[in-house]
Amino acid sequence: MNFAELVKIKRTKNGLTLRSFCKRFGYDPAYISRIETGKLSAPTDEDKLNGLAIALGFKRGSSDWVNFFDLAYESRLELPTDIKNNAPEVFSLLPAFLRTPDNKKISKEKVKELLDFLINGKQSK
Repeated sequence: MNFAELVKIKRTKNGLTLRSFCKRFGYDPAYISRIETGKLSAPTDEDKLNGLAIALGFKRGSSDWVNFFDLAYESRLELPTDIKNNAPEVFSLLPAFLRTPDNKKISKEKVKELLDFLINGKQSK
Protein backbone atom coordinates (compact mmCIF):
# COMPACT_ATOMS: atom_id res chain seq x y z
CA MET A 1 0.00 0.00 0.00
CA ASN A 2 1.25 3.49 -0.75
CA PHE A 3 0.43 6.88 0.79
CA ALA A 4 -2.27 7.76 -1.75
CA GLU A 5 -4.08 4.46 -1.23
CA LEU A 6 -3.85 4.76 2.56
CA VAL A 7 -5.38 8.24 2.56
CA LYS A 8 -8.30 7.19 0.38
CA ILE A 9 -8.93 3.92 2.25
CA LYS A 10 -8.86 5.63 5.64
CA ARG A 11 -11.18 8.43 4.48
CA THR A 12 -13.72 6.00 3.04
CA LYS A 13 -13.51 3.71 6.09
CA ASN A 14 -14.45 6.76 8.13
CA GLY A 15 -17.59 6.95 6.00
CA LEU A 16 -16.69 10.26 4.37
CA THR A 17 -16.99 11.20 0.73
CA LEU A 18 -14.21 13.35 -0.69
CA ARG A 19 -16.37 16.47 -0.52
CA SER A 20 -17.70 15.79 2.99
CA PHE A 21 -14.18 15.10 4.29
CA CYS A 22 -12.88 18.32 2.75
CA LYS A 23 -15.79 20.40 4.00
CA ARG A 24 -15.47 18.97 7.52
CA PHE A 25 -11.71 19.51 7.80
CA GLY A 26 -11.20 22.54 5.56
CA TYR A 27 -9.36 20.95 2.66
CA ASP A 28 -9.67 21.73 -1.02
CA PRO A 29 -11.30 18.71 -2.72
CA ALA A 30 -9.00 19.03 -5.76
CA TYR A 31 -5.94 18.94 -3.47
CA ILE A 32 -7.07 15.83 -1.59
CA SER A 33 -8.11 14.19 -4.85
CA ARG A 34 -4.61 14.74 -6.27
CA ILE A 35 -3.11 13.19 -3.14
CA GLU A 36 -5.46 10.18 -3.31
CA THR A 37 -4.69 9.59 -6.99
CA GLY A 38 -0.95 9.89 -6.42
CA LYS A 39 -0.61 12.98 -8.58
CA LEU A 40 0.73 14.84 -5.52
CA SER A 41 3.00 13.40 -2.90
CA ALA A 42 2.42 13.91 0.81
CA PRO A 43 2.67 17.46 2.16
CA THR A 44 6.22 18.45 3.09
CA ASP A 45 5.05 20.76 5.86
CA GLU A 46 4.95 18.73 9.09
CA ASP A 47 2.01 20.72 10.50
CA LYS A 48 -0.05 20.02 7.37
CA LEU A 49 0.89 16.35 7.47
CA ASN A 50 0.01 16.13 11.18
CA GLY A 51 -3.33 17.81 10.45
CA LEU A 52 -4.11 15.34 7.68
CA ALA A 53 -3.22 12.41 9.93
CA ILE A 54 -5.51 13.71 12.67
CA ALA A 55 -8.32 14.44 10.20
CA LEU A 56 -8.07 10.87 8.94
CA GLY A 57 -8.35 9.59 12.51
CA PHE A 58 -4.86 8.25 13.12
CA LYS A 59 -3.93 8.16 16.80
CA ARG A 60 -0.67 9.95 17.57
CA GLY A 61 2.08 7.47 18.44
CA SER A 62 0.21 4.39 17.19
CA SER A 63 1.72 1.99 14.67
CA ASP A 64 -0.82 3.29 12.13
CA TRP A 65 0.42 6.84 12.79
CA VAL A 66 4.03 5.77 12.19
CA ASN A 67 3.03 3.87 9.05
CA PHE A 68 1.18 6.95 7.74
CA PHE A 69 4.29 9.11 8.16
CA ASP A 70 6.62 6.45 6.74
CA LEU A 71 4.45 6.20 3.64
CA ALA A 72 4.34 10.00 3.42
CA TYR A 73 8.13 10.17 3.35
CA GLU A 74 8.25 7.33 0.85
CA SER A 75 5.83 9.20 -1.43
CA ARG A 76 8.30 12.11 -1.42
CA LEU A 77 11.26 9.76 -1.96
CA GLU A 78 12.75 10.80 1.39
CA LEU A 79 13.99 8.98 4.46
CA PRO A 80 11.88 9.51 7.58
CA THR A 81 13.35 12.17 9.88
CA ASP A 82 13.91 9.75 12.76
CA ILE A 83 15.98 7.47 10.53
CA LYS A 84 17.85 10.39 8.95
CA ASN A 85 18.65 11.84 12.41
CA ASN A 86 19.88 8.49 13.66
CA ALA A 87 21.49 7.41 10.40
CA PRO A 88 24.94 6.55 11.80
CA GLU A 89 23.48 4.26 14.46
CA VAL A 90 20.86 2.72 12.18
CA PHE A 91 23.18 2.21 9.26
CA SER A 92 26.01 0.84 11.39
CA LEU A 93 23.88 -2.31 11.60
CA LEU A 94 23.68 -2.73 7.83
CA PRO A 95 26.88 -4.74 7.32
CA ALA A 96 25.38 -7.59 9.33
CA PHE A 97 22.57 -7.76 6.80
CA LEU A 98 24.55 -7.13 3.66
CA ARG A 99 26.61 -9.83 2.05
CA THR A 100 28.10 -10.31 -1.38
CA PRO A 101 26.85 -13.20 -3.54
CA ASP A 102 29.80 -15.29 -2.36
CA ASN A 103 28.82 -14.60 1.29
CA LYS A 104 31.69 -12.22 2.01
CA LYS A 105 31.30 -9.02 3.99
CA ILE A 106 30.86 -5.79 2.10
CA SER A 107 33.78 -3.37 2.46
CA LYS A 108 33.53 -0.32 4.71
CA GLU A 109 33.94 1.86 1.62
CA LYS A 110 30.85 0.31 0.01
CA VAL A 111 28.87 0.80 3.23
CA LYS A 112 29.99 4.46 3.33
CA GLU A 113 28.85 4.85 -0.29
CA LEU A 114 25.48 3.37 0.61
CA LEU A 115 25.14 5.67 3.63
CA ASP A 116 26.02 8.71 1.54
CA PHE A 117 23.45 7.69 -1.04
CA LEU A 118 20.73 7.08 1.55
CA ILE A 119 21.39 10.25 3.53
CA ASN A 120 22.22 12.69 0.74
CA GLY A 121 20.62 11.06 -2.27
CA LYS A 122 23.83 11.00 -4.24
CA GLN A 123 26.24 8.34 -5.23
CA SER A 124 29.96 8.60 -4.45
CA LYS A 125 32.41 8.71 -7.33
